[in-house]
Amino acid sequence: MHKEFRMGNEAIALGAIAAGVNLISGYPGTPSTEVLETVAKNRTNDCYVEWSVNEKVAMEVAAGAAYSGARVMVTMKQVGLNVASDPLMSLEYVGVKGGMVILVADDPGPISSQTEQDTRTFAAFSKVPCFDPTSAQEAYEMVQEAFEYSEKYKTPVFLRPTTRVCHGYATIEVKDAAEYKKNESEGFVKDSKRWVIFPKLSFQAHRNIEKRNVELGDAFSEYGRNVVSRKIETRFGIATGGINYTYTMEALGDDAEKIAIFKVATPFPFPERKAVEYLEQLDAVLCVEELDPVIERALTYIAGKYHLPVKIYGKLTGHVAASGENTIDSVKDSITQFLLDQGIAADRYKALTAGEKNNQSEELAEMPELPVRPPVLCAGCPHRASFYDVKCAMKGKKTIFCGDIGCYTLGNAMPLDMVDTCLCMGAGLNIAQGIEKVEPDTTCFAFVGDSTFFASAITGVVNAVYNQANMILIVLDNSTTAMTGHQPHPGTGRTVMGKIVQKINIEQVLRGIGVTDVKTVNPLDLNSSVACVREMADKTGVKAIIFKSPCIAITKPAFSLHIDAEKCIGCKKCIRELGCPAIVLDNGNVCIDDTMCTGCGLCSQVCPAAAIIGGKKHE
Repeated sequence: MHKEFRMGNEAIALGAIAAGVNLISGYPGTPSTEVLETVAKNRTNDCYVEWSVNEKVAMEVAAGAAYSGARVMVTMKQVGLNVASDPLMSLEYVGVKGGMVILVADDPGPISSQTEQDTRTFAAFSKVPCFDPTSAQEAYEMVQEAFEYSEKYKTPVFLRPTTRVCHGYATIEVKDAAEYKKNESEGFVKDSKRWVIFPKLSFQAHRNIEKRNVELGDAFSEYGRNVVSRKIETRFGIATGGINYTYTMEALGDDAEKIAIFKVATPFPFPERKAVEYLEQLDAVLCVEELDPVIERALTYIAGKYHLPVKIYGKLTGHVAASGENTIDSVKDSITQFLLDQGIAADRYKALTAGEKNNQSEELAEMPELPVRPPVLCAGCPHRASFYDVKCAMKGKKTIFCGDIGCYTLGNAMPLDMVDTCLCMGAGLNIAQGIEKVEPDTTCFAFVGDSTFFASAITGVVNAVYNQANMILIVLDNSTTAMTGHQPHPGTGRTVMGKIVQKINIEQVLRGIGVTDVKTVNPLDLNSSVACVREMADKTGVKAIIFKSPCIAITKPAFSLHIDAEKCIGCKKCIRELGCPAIVLDNGNVCIDDTMCTGCGLCSQVCPAAAIIGGKKHE
């Protein structure tokens, strides 16, 4: 064993490697992305790693390997689980042979997601066991234990860290390479009664799953990470899990000894017997958790089932916020309210909390107020040019712009204002088709990134061609998966393991599907791009424009442009229409911040006075 300073996601990856993982597949999505990337960098020679085209594919690839006895991991964020849910729901009935850990990173807040979906609730829905780590160290150890439970009970299992566990750093104890488990896959053994899902098999499997989960509930009652801390006699408790356990212990400080703490590491199947033992000695329990009231509902059910005279407090009673992230301060407030309601040590604790807040306020008063910085497309981002091209071409016409998930969702911000809808990955293309059917006089655009095109848009294009839609697909091809950290995809020509492979050509894919009107243009060439959009808008049927220009973060920028003060007429068109963060006002005069400008040249094409000069093309 030795110590390393690691991010939570890195700890999970190292734990999987130590457990002898043979295959890991996934799709990038914050806050989960670094798990797969870390395995790719540190994997053993017998471990295969891939970015799959979407979460459904990743789940099915991993399932095939698990059928063969391999230890596998699948990685995604909470909304990615929705994509993977189709195979997952059946996979739980079929089961696995090798250990299968499905890492689903939840995002309370949400900080970088569309929803605050809770995988603990999904675990109960899908009947898949769920592990909920509280820290980087516990995540490292828990993922290894999760593989063992998966193999013992022949079921996939969830590992559900949240953003603060995923992205927090800590010094952790990790195994030396000599201590790693080596898993030898048996290989696939043909058995249609096990691997082919028929109604009769499903009926029997469902019965077995329910029986198994009861057994797992008992087993989890003995699981060492489901802990009841009760140092002195008390009639009041706090039940919590995940990062909220850490918040709770920090919020309580020395007062932790005066309250019975129940740390729930396996929210499903719930450790019922352990919970009964905990509740029998208590009058009231506060449930501290984020997202859904999973622990609260479980304890309320158990208290009722066993006729225990204990009161359960939490989200359902208004003692914990119904949505959003918890913090140490919010947890303190929840505990204070709980203690006030019980009439115990409330004054002392409230005073302590108030004193701490006053001290914090004094400290914060000395700090300068940070400026508000809304999210914005990078200076030189080709997406800005793509949106502007379409906006210029369609000015004065009845249009709708359906967006998608990626950096380019920021096209909704002023002054571009070019995203009218955004639902989930790949949805914009199909939403545009729906709008066109009821508003045939509207020119419908659907914007999608190159990574999302491969992940979830191709079937939408097939639907559009088959059902004779009248719309324009805009593929924003910047040759990377930019939003999540520049991961490769089928259009980049390389894999996460560094292998050079054939690029999948988006234009060829579109033509193969049946889209006959396809053009590829450089969005930074304003006149050509505007002309292309106008030409496509005049045609009927499904049309596609591929705006192809590399992400500025993966290219070598030119030196910056500058404004010729003598030519500048002060119209501020460059600011009003583009919203580029490199173009700023200095004492009322327009100027270019040369620390941000990439020399893309879009602003020079917009300027009516030809006052923006200099710069070179990207290398």
